[in-house]
Amino acid sequence: MIAELVQYVATGLLVGGVYALMSIGLGLVFGVMRVVNFAHGDFMMLGMYLTYFYAVSGHVDPLLGAVLTLPPFFLLGVLVHRAVLGRVTGGGDPGRQQDAQLIVTLGLSLIITNATTMILTPTPRGIRTAYATQAFAVGPVLLNQARAYAFLMALVLAAAVYVFLTRTDLGKALRAAADDPEAAGYQGIDVRAMHGLAFGTGIALVAAAGGLLATYHPIEPNVAVNFIVLMFVAVVLGGLGSIPGAFVGGIVIGLVQSLTLLVLPFQLQNTGVFIAFLLVLYLRPQGLFGRRLRTV
Repeated sequence: MIAELVQYVATGLLVGGVYALMSIGLGLVFGVMRVVNFAHGDFMMLGMYLTYFYAVSGHVDPLLGAVLTLPPFFLLGVLVHRAVLGRVTGGGDPGRQQDAQLIVTLGLSLIITNATTMILTPTPRGIRTAYATQAFAVGPVLLNQARAYAFLMALVLAAAVYVFLTRTDLGKALRAAADDPEAAGYQGIDVRAMHGLAFGTGIALVAAAGGLLATYHPIEPNVAVNFIVLMFVAVVLGGLGSIPGAFVGGIVIGLVQSLTLLVLPFQLQNTGVFIAFLLVLYLRPQGLFGRRLRTV
């Protein structure tokens, strides 16, 4: 029984690392722009497809392919922000802005999903790698190699984001724009440009997470539905706007999802996630790393 429990914990940690990278991107977009991006999972799906085409057309290993998705998706995110989201953020009535942002990102999600289905067909695809069906043996625990490599790559990318945000001038400007946009503007920081940087970075991260996920998960146009809710739950669990919180939230989601399989069938694996989500909201409404807001 102990060995089985350790096996499920190890599997949950490996899966949670990729969830964490997805959630960091979503948390960054919300933390800086205050935008709830319903299309976040669809950009993850596009990252999976681009990694797939790298592997099929260029014989690029999907782990490297996931890294190679970063530049094009960063540019895509900046372009989407400038052409679409930038037109409904900043100035005006905050309530109306929020409604417009929700509608715009939901519309983007529908367009991306349906366009991908029409162009690439709904047929599931997969990337064949030698390590997808092999495992490392650590005592009685087996660690799937594809998930282990994806976990390590996710940690490296998450660490790179943390260093960028805390050690570089551009990262500090991004945090200033998130904390107080008006004061940041007075200091000469282009808040709109910081919003574009945040959105581009968030999209690039979730696309890379999709590429890592593609090493062991089927690829199809509606795959975002299986993950977008988990990303939102991870961000809320960690505390809205907290990047470390989003990372920890993703790890927690992976662990709870895996441990739920000890008592429930696979089809109900997200039941434990939502129970944990409700418990955290009840005991700590601001999230694990969030700050409790005061009204006075």
